Amino acid sequence: MSHISDPAYLQTTQYKTSANLSARIELHRRFRTNPYGWHKWVFDQLNLQPGIQALEVGGGPGELWRENAARLPANMAVCVSDFSPGMAAEARGALGADARFTFVSADVQAIPFPTDTFDIVLANHMLYHVADIARGVRELARVLKPGGRVSAATNGLNHMLELHELVAEFDPENASTMTTNLFARRFGLENAPEILGRALARVETRNYDDALWVTDPQALTDYVWSLSGSGRFGNLDGTRAEAFTTFVRAKIETAGGVRIRKEASLALGYKEN
Repeated sequence: MSHISDPAYLQTTQYKTSANLSARIELHRRFRTNPYGWHKWVFDQLNLQPGIQALEVGGGPGELWRENAARLPANMAVCVSDFSPGMAAEARGALGADARFTFVSADVQAIPFPTDTFDIVLANHMLYHVADIARGVRELARVLKPGGRVSAATNGLNHMLELHELVAEFDPENASTMTTNLFARRFGLENAPEILGRALARVETRNYDDALWVTDPQALTDYVWSLSGSGRFGNLDGTRAEAFTTFVRAKIETAGGVRIRKEASLALGYKEN
């Protein structure tokens, strides 16, 4: 069973803390082929100006802001929110000493702020988790000021395809489900402009050029089992981690590493003035 948009699973299991997310971030950090990191690239696209009001929904432990703290305008205000109280608490622990930040645990389907509050709203790699994506997008648009922007990071249908294929080869019985990117089918590079365009006046996409060259089998195992039960890799049982590590190690020893494509992008939606 897929838990991609199951609120109870997301809040109490997958994102109760940042441990699962951190395993995935670490794989990308260690083995990316683009030397310019994802969070720095995302920050570049935002073009944040002094004095603006920003909201991040699904902000997790505040990784974007932690990596770009020295680049923030001094007199801007950022509210970092997350559906998981545990994640919101971690963000507060990491960024709470900076007076520019406030924190709240909130559901993007019912954002607890008035209409026309923020100059920019960020929803990075999270809209595919929302039970009612259309409702969530309407809320993003509602809290934006006229002329404001939504920045929604997501992935394409072929993102991490080789990893899906590797897991399917390891567990052929579930191969049919493992090569389908269920996350991107809900909200991905291919359909983000249409979905955001129902609530925003104009949408553009910007792609981040990167791939992975992975030489550590344990890092791939940690990534796969950080998503165990989410529907990302079918019904693969997490208790088989050691066998999967051995399987991947043989692949790496033969080829020197495992190359995995990435299709990461930002969809930027603009509200009418």
